[in-house]
Amino acid sequence: MDDRNRLLALAERCEASSRPDRGLDADIYEALGFTVRRKPTRFATRRTPAGGIYQQGSLWKSLGAVSGDIDTAVTLLREKAPGWSWSLQCLVSDDSLAFQALVAECSGQGVIGSLALCAAMLRALARRTGEPGEQP
Repeated sequence: MDDRNRLLALAERCEASSRPDRGLDADIYEALGFTVRRKPTRFATRRTPAGGIYQQGSLWKSLGAVSGDIDTAVTLLREKAPGWSWSLQCLVSDDSLAFQALVAECSGQGVIGSLALCAAMLRALARRTGEPGEQP
């Protein structure tokens, strides 16, 4: 699967998710170009970071809950695409609550704001990846 299709598939996973997911967090960090080490299933201790760790420069940091924390999603968006415009709105009806995000003219939806923002960001990155001469 090429990078563009991988980003689009991940955006669809964000929209289909009904709750934050640490596996999805790791996949998003990988899609954004970080080296990720997932939380081990064996030999894990209480000090082992939830979800795993990622490399930023020469440092290893704990994975942020990008699928469940809007602050983490906004921080990653600003880091990976500092000049892009974005917006997030809440759509309320009598029986449901949903969020819609717009990042660089690409939209995303989700049951929580961070998932909608991640979906829109991944679609925008996929579009940029699909343009000739551009890299994410």
